[in-house]
Amino acid sequence: MVLLWTAAACLLDFGLTRIRLRRDLHPHDRALWLHKWCIIGLHRLNVAHCAEGTAPSRGLLVANHLSYLDIMVLSALQPCAFVSKKEVRDWPLFGRLATLSGTIYIDRERTVDVVRANHDLREALGEGVLCVLFPEGTSSDGSEVLPFRAPLLEAAVQTEEFVTAAHIRYEAKHADIAQDICYWGDMNFFPHLLRMLAVREIRAVVRFAPEGRRYTDRKEAALSTRRTVIALGSV
Repeated sequence: MVLLWTAAACLLDFGLTRIRLRRDLHPHDRALWLHKWCIIGLHRLNVAHCAEGTAPSRGLLVANHLSYLDIMVLSALQPCAFVSKKEVRDWPLFGRLATLSGTIYIDRERTVDVVRANHDLREALGEGVLCVLFPEGTSSDGSEVLPFRAPLLEAAVQTEEFVTAAHIRYEAKHADIAQDICYWGDMNFFPHLLRMLAVREIRAVVRFAPEGRRYTDRKEAALSTRRTVIALGSV
């Protein structure tokens, strides 16, 4: 119930912000709006979050992907926009929030859609917005970092923006992280959400690489950033 009320208040705040500004929200406005409400949402869900290292303020951030909580955690640490699978757009209520925040959707079943997604990602990077990509293409149970898909790293190559790696992990007492917090495989969203909400004192830790890198080849970027994410997770 707390999550639903927070989501509803978030939507109302978006409308009021547009009225106050008397214009549509720019990408930075949307990132700041999501940032504010993710901080509020995590607090109400009793999810603590912390950063080891410094989050970049622009460019492309790539990270391992464990749960829908990843989005709230990363946004709470730094205003940003996300690249997400198109199915998220159709999620009840939460899909609407994702769309309003400026999420760039991609249909991974249609190769041609990568061209359109890269165009949108280049525009967002050009606006100076920090964009977050989960190159594994899906979430996992955290036991390994899956191979990174290279195509969407092309936008950072073309714009010559820095690419920064990060590693996300979750901690919780009396909980099975892989089953109760990580959302992966054929899990159903609402049953998993209820199970996650029953876990007390979840702590998310995001470790950022000391610095970002510019790349001239997307395949090199995928291999290099994956190695960095694995290294960050093994410290």
